[in-house]
Amino acid sequence: MIAFLRGEFVHKTPSSLQVDVNGVGYDVQISLNTYSAIQSLDRGTLFTALLIREDAHILYGFADQAEKEMFLLLLSVSGVGASTARVMLSYMKPSELAQAIVQGDSRTLEGIKGIGKKTAERLVLELRDKLEKKGPDSNISALKNNTLQQDALNALTALGINRQAAAQALEKTLASHPGISVEELIKKALRNL
Repeated sequence: MIAFLRGEFVHKTPSSLQVDVNGVGYDVQISLNTYSAIQSLDRGTLFTALLIREDAHILYGFADQAEKEMFLLLLSVSGVGASTARVMLSYMKPSELAQAIVQGDSRTLEGIKGIGKKTAERLVLELRDKLEKKGPDSNISALKNNTLQQDALNALTALGINRQAAAQALEKTLASHPGISVEELIKKALRNL
């Protein structure tokens, strides 16, 4: 397996990239998110996933490890192939996809070209637990904050606090105290109301 490529970006398009690694040229399929991240670079590192089919060996490249992990998670869902996963990562960042899946937001997923209602529901069903179990050291770090914030928001609204006011208090608290527990977040947000 080719884990990453480090070299000169010879030819870039929004969907593919040619990387010269010590005189060997690799053709790498990329998402729009990766293209945006490397567009202004002449050289760099791409995290890669090699998919082997009967008729081809296709190398997919990602600007960061979180996007690669999300790509591999998406491939684990039946009915989602590499092309669909790449399109999904072109529409949304890995953290946004993770948030939509964890929150069961199949409508947002349906907004992606090629994702129907059944596929969106299958993504939520098959990946929600996997994404929720990712620990604090996960490369999809925004997921933890989003679920933390969502849990705290649900708790505050259950206490009878206006949803919009609670959301504003939580954002203010998270900005000044990143990495706190949900209990501390709720306590500090209550003080900010």
